[in-house]
Amino acid sequence: MNLRGRVWVLGDHINTDAIIPAKYKFRTGDFKELAKHVFEDLDPTLASKISKGDIIIAGRNFGMGSSREHAPRVIKEAGISVIVACSFARIFFRNAINVGLPVIEVKGINKYFKEGDIAAVDLEKGIVKNETTGIEFKFSPYPSFIMNVMRVGGLAAYRKSLKK
Repeated sequence: MNLRGRVWVLGDHINTDAIIPAKYKFRTGDFKELAKHVFEDLDPTLASKISKGDIIIAGRNFGMGSSREHAPRVIKEAGISVIVACSFARIFFRNAINVGLPVIEVKGINKYFKEGDIAAVDLEKGIVKNETTGIEFKFSPYPSFIMNVMRVGGLAAYRKSLKK
């Protein structure tokens, strides 16, 4: 799986309430509606600027906070194709895999990207590249089981595919 898109840079310790504020996530289960408010507390205009395929580059401990799957589902619904961060909160990492949102850890990655750069991520080869600057980073690719989950769009879709 090769992913390519415009970069949005976020900082350290982005918690799930900053991803989708509680005032929205408890009003509706409509993820298209919730996606209109993604990252609203960080930048009220960000949701309207995200395009399908865009990539988030972030610092440490991305996704800390509550364990609800709302956060990665809303990010995916907003159009983000992959998040590359220095580190993730463990429950966010697992929830992201479950919903089919690729999350990649690369130490220090946030120092090498700026907003608007173009990034390319090869999930199978384990490469993140800043196409704007040419710098490349390596990471350990997902095991084949997780790659299969990513290819079909999440754990629920993967389980359905096994029944066929």
